Amino acid sequence: MAGASIAVASDHAGFDLKELLKRDLQQAGHDVLDLGTNSTESVDYPDFGKAMADAIGSGRAGRGVLVCGTGIGISIAANRNPKVRAALVHDVTSARLSREHNDANVVAFGARLIGTEAAREALKVFLATKFEGGRHTGRVAKLS
Repeated sequence: MAGASIAVASDHAGFDLKELLKRDLQQAGHDVLDLGTNSTESVDYPDFGKAMADAIGSGRAGRGVLVCGTGIGISIAANRNPKVRAALVHDVTSARLSREHNDANVVAFGARLIGTEAAREALKVFLATKFEGGRHTGRVAKLS
Protein backbone atom coordinates (compact mmCIF):
# COMPACT_ATOMS: atom_id res chain seq x y z
CA MET A 1 0.00 0.00 0.00
CA ALA A 2 3.03 2.30 -0.14
CA GLY A 3 2.17 5.50 -1.97
CA ALA A 4 -1.56 5.40 -1.15
CA SER A 5 -2.97 8.47 0.56
CA ILE A 6 -3.45 8.03 4.30
CA ALA A 7 -5.05 10.79 6.38
CA VAL A 8 -4.04 11.36 10.00
CA ALA A 9 -5.89 13.41 12.60
CA SER A 10 -5.93 13.84 16.35
CA ASP A 11 -7.01 16.05 19.17
CA HIS A 12 -4.55 17.58 21.64
CA ALA A 13 -4.28 14.39 23.71
CA GLY A 14 -3.35 12.37 20.64
CA PHE A 15 -1.05 14.91 19.03
CA ASP A 16 2.29 13.38 20.04
CA LEU A 17 1.29 9.85 18.99
CA LYS A 18 -0.20 11.16 15.72
CA GLU A 19 3.09 12.89 14.91
CA LEU A 20 5.08 9.71 15.59
CA LEU A 21 2.76 7.57 13.47
CA LYS A 22 2.80 10.20 10.72
CA ARG A 23 6.60 10.04 10.58
CA ASP A 24 6.46 6.24 10.40
CA LEU A 25 4.00 6.42 7.51
CA GLN A 26 6.12 8.96 5.63
CA GLN A 27 9.27 6.90 6.15
CA ALA A 28 7.41 3.88 4.73
CA GLY A 29 6.69 5.89 1.57
CA HIS A 30 3.05 6.76 2.13
CA ASP A 31 1.50 10.02 1.02
CA VAL A 32 0.17 11.48 4.29
CA LEU A 33 -2.62 14.03 4.57
CA ASP A 34 -2.38 15.68 8.01
CA LEU A 35 -5.78 17.00 9.08
CA GLY A 36 -4.54 18.39 12.40
CA THR A 37 -4.46 19.27 15.19
CA ASN A 38 -1.04 20.86 15.13
CA SER A 39 -0.21 21.17 18.83
CA THR A 40 -1.12 20.02 22.31
CA GLU A 41 -3.37 23.05 22.82
CA SER A 42 -6.87 21.94 23.79
CA VAL A 43 -9.27 21.31 20.88
CA ASP A 44 -12.50 19.39 20.36
CA TYR A 45 -12.05 15.83 19.04
CA PRO A 46 -15.34 15.78 17.03
CA ASP A 47 -13.92 18.41 14.68
CA PHE A 48 -11.02 16.12 13.76
CA GLY A 49 -13.16 13.00 13.53
CA LYS A 50 -15.37 14.88 11.07
CA ALA A 51 -12.35 16.09 9.10
CA MET A 52 -11.28 12.45 8.74
CA ALA A 53 -14.77 11.39 7.70
CA ASP A 54 -14.86 14.13 5.07
CA ALA A 55 -11.45 13.09 3.69
CA ILE A 56 -12.47 9.43 3.42
CA GLY A 57 -15.95 10.26 2.12
CA SER A 58 -14.63 12.56 -0.60
CA GLY A 59 -11.89 10.15 -1.67
CA ARG A 60 -9.03 12.49 -0.66
CA ALA A 61 -7.75 9.58 1.42
CA GLY A 62 -8.23 5.84 1.17
CA ARG A 63 -7.30 5.06 4.75
CA GLY A 64 -7.03 6.99 7.97
CA VAL A 65 -5.43 7.11 11.41
CA LEU A 66 -7.19 8.82 14.32
CA VAL A 67 -5.85 9.48 17.82
CA CYS A 68 -7.44 11.02 20.89
CA GLY A 69 -7.02 10.32 24.59
CA THR A 70 -9.07 7.10 24.54
CA GLY A 71 -9.76 6.73 20.81
CA ILE A 72 -13.45 6.42 21.61
CA GLY A 73 -14.78 9.90 20.96
CA ILE A 74 -12.86 10.57 17.77
CA SER A 75 -13.86 7.19 16.30
CA ILE A 76 -17.52 7.83 17.13
CA ALA A 77 -17.30 11.19 15.37
CA ALA A 78 -15.73 9.67 12.25
CA ASN A 79 -18.18 6.78 12.12
CA ARG A 80 -21.11 9.16 11.61
CA ASN A 81 -20.17 9.11 7.92
CA PRO A 82 -21.47 5.92 6.22
CA LYS A 83 -18.29 5.63 4.13
CA VAL A 84 -16.13 5.37 7.26
CA ARG A 85 -15.50 2.18 9.19
CA ALA A 86 -13.26 3.40 12.02
CA ALA A 87 -12.08 0.72 14.42
CA LEU A 88 -10.64 1.45 17.85
CA VAL A 89 -7.77 -0.99 18.28
CA HIS A 90 -5.56 -1.85 21.22
CA ASP A 91 -3.09 -4.34 19.77
CA VAL A 92 -2.04 -6.15 16.60
CA THR A 93 -4.83 -8.73 16.93
CA SER A 94 -7.62 -6.15 17.01
CA ALA A 95 -5.91 -4.28 14.15
CA ARG A 96 -5.74 -7.45 12.03
CA LEU A 97 -9.32 -8.49 12.75
CA SER A 98 -10.66 -4.99 12.06
CA ARG A 99 -9.35 -5.36 8.52
CA GLU A 100 -10.05 -9.06 7.94
CA HIS A 101 -13.60 -9.09 9.29
CA ASN A 102 -14.80 -5.46 9.16
CA ASP A 103 -12.87 -3.98 6.24
CA ALA A 104 -12.08 -1.01 8.49
CA ASN A 105 -10.68 1.92 6.54
CA VAL A 106 -9.72 4.01 9.59
CA VAL A 107 -7.79 2.87 12.64
CA ALA A 108 -8.22 4.72 15.94
CA PHE A 109 -5.90 4.72 18.94
CA GLY A 110 -6.23 5.96 22.49
CA ALA A 111 -2.95 7.72 23.25
CA ARG A 112 -3.54 7.42 27.00
CA LEU A 113 -4.30 3.70 26.72
CA ILE A 114 -1.88 2.19 24.21
CA GLY A 115 1.89 2.17 24.31
CA THR A 116 3.84 3.79 21.52
CA GLU A 117 5.37 0.57 20.23
CA ALA A 118 2.03 -1.27 20.38
CA ALA A 119 0.43 1.51 18.30
CA ARG A 120 3.25 1.45 15.77
CA GLU A 121 3.01 -2.32 15.33
CA ALA A 122 -0.80 -2.25 15.19
CA LEU A 123 -0.67 0.39 12.46
CA LYS A 124 1.72 -1.73 10.38
CA VAL A 125 -0.58 -4.74 10.71
CA PHE A 126 -3.67 -2.65 9.93
CA LEU A 127 -2.12 -1.42 6.68
CA ALA A 128 -0.75 -4.82 5.65
CA THR A 129 -3.92 -6.84 6.25
CA LYS A 130 -6.46 -7.49 3.51
CA PHE A 131 -10.23 -7.80 3.92
CA GLU A 132 -11.14 -11.49 4.07
CA GLY A 133 -14.43 -11.09 2.21
CA GLY A 134 -16.59 -14.21 2.07
CA ARG A 135 -19.06 -14.44 4.94
CA HIS A 136 -18.02 -10.94 6.07
CA THR A 137 -18.97 -9.17 2.83
CA GLY A 138 -22.70 -9.02 3.49
CA ARG A 139 -22.18 -7.92 7.07
CA VAL A 140 -19.88 -5.08 6.06
CA ALA A 141 -22.39 -4.00 3.40
CA LYS A 142 -24.99 -3.58 6.14
CA LEU A 143 -22.73 -1.02 7.85
CA SER A 144 -23.11 1.41 4.96
